Amino acid sequence: MPVPIPRQRAIPAVESGQAPAASPGGSSMEEAPRKESKVENNTHTSLTLLLIEDDPGGATVVPEMLDAAGKPIRVRTARNLTEAGRLLTDDVHCILLDLALPAPGTAGDADELGVLKHVLELAPRHAVLALTASGDAERGAEAVRVGAQDYLFRDELDGRLLSRAIRYAVERKRSDTAERRLAEGRLRAQENRRLERGLLPTPLLEGSSLRFAARYRPGRSRALLGGDFYDVVRTADGTVHAMIGDVCGHGPDEAALGVELRIAWRALTLAGLCGDELLGTLQQVLEHERADDEIFATLCTVDIAPDGRRAGLCLAGHPSPLLARPGRAARLLPYDNNGPALGLLPGARWPRMQVELGAEWSLMLYTDGLIEGRIGEGRERLGQDGMVQMVRRQLAEGLRGEALLRAAVNEVRNLNGGELADDVAVLLLDRTT
Repeated sequence: MPVPIPRQRAIPAVESGQAPAASPGGSSMEEAPRKESKVENNTHTSLTLLLIEDDPGGATVVPEMLDAAGKPIRVRTARNLTEAGRLLTDDVHCILLDLALPAPGTAGDADELGVLKHVLELAPRHAVLALTASGDAERGAEAVRVGAQDYLFRDELDGRLLSRAIRYAVERKRSDTAERRLAEGRLRAQENRRLERGLLPTPLLEGSSLRFAARYRPGRSRALLGGDFYDVVRTADGTVHAMIGDVCGHGPDEAALGVELRIAWRALTLAGLCGDELLGTLQQVLEHERADDEIFATLCTVDIAPDGRRAGLCLAGHPSPLLARPGRAARLLPYDNNGPALGLLPGARWPRMQVELGAEWSLMLYTDGLIEGRIGEGRERLGQDGMVQMVRRQLAEGLRGEALLRAAVNEVRNLNGGELADDVAVLLLDRTT
């Protein structure tokens, strides 16, 4: 079915897919899509049209067309959908589809828009113009409803109309794509906020005089989620319980497991469990919920007595908290009785150590992302000793609360020379008299 349009020209063999094209540098047409796809959205790039129509005579002709910049619109032609799939490369901007073509696997008029639906599946990122018989506006409108950018009548086309329709279809497709990506971005942001609320909980400290601060930063370019988790709650007897943990790995499964462990810890703590009994139950939760038997989690729990002067400490393969008191150098709490990480040893035990805090103090719990960043370009890492020295200096500078945590995370990142490879979670509890 040739398109009867004035000012006709024969399509060169190279554009109809019948012969290879040579670029100025001597490369073949197969390389062109890779080069041109980099400038696919550049409005100054010459447009390429893929015409899909059934012309038994093989003498398909179209008018000469110019884009908005006055450059010729290049044309390729395909006699069937199989050939169209071969010619549909990234440098094609628009498809002109004859709706009279039969759809694959259909007989006659089983689905009058079957061929369009097939092309839309084949080329979801390309603009599509539907070509239909003159006066068949109903079918053309249905084609737009199904997904085409516009429709045209075969008998009413000229070069100027077709050029304008191609440019319009390409811009409308870009607009639709941008709008869809914006909507998807909004949905992802909403989902991230919901997930973040599960990962970064609101502490339950009503009735406590302790001050709370926290910082969380996923490693590298990941989104809001990582394998680190923490929580703080106050039970009815006035005890303040704090926890921080780290699931090995950084993917969504690890993040989800971290949220499950945090929720389980809060429920068990509010139910009255503490120390070894609580950690043993959490290990059972991890063993049932993890996707792989090799996944484990480190954990640090602290229960601070109602008077705020002493605390119980349990470590499950986790770095020991840092304690800072007025007039004394900040130091790490004892970690001689550090038990194994959760999920490593069935039937493991985690001793609870009694720690004297004093009348006024700051207690910092953190994950290993804070201490495993590199220092400069070598292989040396900050480590716990380096972190202690850093925090001592920041405390001497008068930093407290949120400001202290922000400065600590930023300095560790700067020492690393950029984003950290691991997630970082830090929480701080302060007691002042």
